[in-house]
Amino acid sequence: MSELGLLLRKARMERKISLDDLQETTKIRKRYLEAIEDGNYKVLPGNFYVRAFIKSYSEAVGLDPNEVLRLYQNVIPAPEPEQIEPIRSKRTTRNTERFGKWASNVMMISFVVLILGIIYYYLNLNYAGGANNSVKDQPKKLTDKIEPAAQAPVASGGTTPAALADKKPDPVPTPTPAPITEVKLVKSERGTDYYTVSNAKSLKIEMKISGDSCWIELDSLGDKREMVEQGTYMNGNGKTWELTNAAYMIFGKANAAELSINGTPVVVGDAPNVKKLQIEFAK
Repeated sequence: MSELGLLLRKARMERKISLDDLQETTKIRKRYLEAIEDGNYKVLPGNFYVRAFIKSYSEAVGLDPNEVLRLYQNVIPAPEPEQIEPIRSKRTTRNTERFGKWASNVMMISFVVLILGIIYYYLNLNYAGGANNSVKDQPKKLTDKIEPAAQAPVASGGTTPAALADKKPDPVPTPTPAPITEVKLVKSERGTDYYTVSNAKSLKIEMKISGDSCWIELDSLGDKREMVEQGTYMNGNGKTWELTNAAYMIFGKANAAELSINGTPVVVGDAPNVKKLQIEFAK
């Protein structure tokens, strides 16, 4: 057992907190808590979560997490730096020249087609106008019959069209607008943000990871608590869940996650710390 593990275990024993109680408070698995006390950091999901879990452990047993991290910074493994691969350019001068020639040819052909289309349009317009004028100029023959003016029909029951025009139409009922779903932060307590969702029968939770990897856990809070999802998501990964019960979420690195609840964006955090959210239906 390491010196840091002894310090944390001693503080936990002095407060008479069992590992099961500590697991419920910090939402960190019991085997991870045991690994921290034994100094076996390889069991944890990654080097970043070593510092995050030690910080949560220290807060739960009443120690100053920043002071603990400062005293044992040489013992705690540093987080692995993110490797960014350089982007290689695949364009060449020959491809650029070939594209330029192709674009010039396309523009020239398009211009010629446009000119021909305009000429055809005006020729067709003049031809149609001349044909209509010739028909109008022809004199009417004596044999042509003059059709009598159509009389306005009388509606059934003796109602004339004028009376129908004066009759006011029946009022159209105004549709009742659907209630708007509202997501609201109601309180923040002991490192957990509590949200309520109104005018909704289910929770649609959408998550996307950007910038760095992030460990997350999602629990359903029905008659009994059930784990829905747990794991490490990489940069660019995303996931959508739909629950009919309240939900509880843990983010290992808050500033790496983008979250929305029923279409409303929710700010997880702007620092690389552990973040907890509880989402419930408004009563």
